[in-house]
Amino acid sequence: MDTQSASVHIRLWHKNFWLLIIVNLLLCISVTMLIPTMPRWLLLKDGISEMETGIVMGSFAIGLFLPGAFCSYLVQRYRRNLVCVWAILLMALSIVLPLYVSLKGLLLPIILLRLLQGASFGLAQMVLTSTLIIDTCESFQRTKANHSVTWFGRFALSMGPMLGILINRFFDFDYVLGISASCCLVAAVLVLLVHFPFRVPSDDVHVLSLDRFFLTSGWLLFVHLFLVSLSVGMLFSLPLNDQFYALLMVGFLLALLAQRFIFPNAELKSEVVSGLILMGASMLILLTSPSSLLQAPLLGLGIGIVGARFLLFLIKLSKHCRRGTSQSTFMLGWESGLAFGVGIGYTCFSDDSKKLVYTALAIVAGLLISYLFFLHNWFLQNKNR
Repeated sequence: MDTQSASVHIRLWHKNFWLLIIVNLLLCISVTMLIPTMPRWLLLKDGISEMETGIVMGSFAIGLFLPGAFCSYLVQRYRRNLVCVWAILLMALSIVLPLYVSLKGLLLPIILLRLLQGASFGLAQMVLTSTLIIDTCESFQRTKANHSVTWFGRFALSMGPMLGILINRFFDFDYVLGISASCCLVAAVLVLLVHFPFRVPSDDVHVLSLDRFFLTSGWLLFVHLFLVSLSVGMLFSLPLNDQFYALLMVGFLLALLAQRFIFPNAELKSEVVSGLILMGASMLILLTSPSSLLQAPLLGLGIGIVGARFLLFLIKLSKHCRRGTSQSTFMLGWESGLAFGVGIGYTCFSDDSKKLVYTALAIVAGLLISYLFFLHNWFLQNKNR
């Protein structure tokens, strides 16, 4: 590593940046812990049907979008770190509320609670990724910073469900909720430990804005990213065990190695194509050899490659002043696709897991065809960097 690279590395991975990366990891773990455990609790304890369970899980995705148009106003009108902290605290409250208020058999309050979880998580993530992370880095470091932060959130896709399953195996679901909320509280404290320079609140700012919310020029990438995540969420509605999620992490680590040693000198198109093929291969193995240990590593490898590349695509589509908006757009596409996928899995495929996997496989195959013959060329024609 040359002197300049070492200097950049040292300046990027400083204390404040590490704290915010851990905040992102904790928030994502808090949410993903509930993916395999909350449906089981709804079905067994609250007596809610599988279709209703799917609606509850999918409503989280709708909640993600609710605060988006207000995000720019909030971070310019108030202290941006405190906006994030209050959103995290609201998220913690929405998670632990079922411990103190009986919601047994009450579908509408449970849906509203899930919407609140999505809205608070969405706002916290938008402020964190579109503003706080960027504020801790120099302009030439920001792509690397965005890439790193998103990877830690991706690790939570393995760590959160695995932790939730292990806790629920030995304790009641109440403990899952308690630890999930505790992750939020620790995250809020860590945000308060990071120093952000004071900025005079802006008076001339629109209450509703797409800034820091949604990158309209990247809508086509958003749709494809949403469908990639949707197929993953559908698989996560299956009764997967902790071993599956542990092996998913192996795939993520392999994806990091592939990005470092295989794809830097490869054709740009090869990354997404390879990732989608690997995801499809994982689904085929799930259909033909359900006991195989290759399913999860291949899925993690594919998810890691495709997710990281789509993030960079969104950054390159955005203008310099819209980088934060591209980060929020990526978060919305990924998290909403995952939540809708889990919801669709329970709502439409609860009695036919093979049909679910075939459908997810068809989505991935369609995405591969669309990317090869349309999306890649569209991106090259519309990128700004």
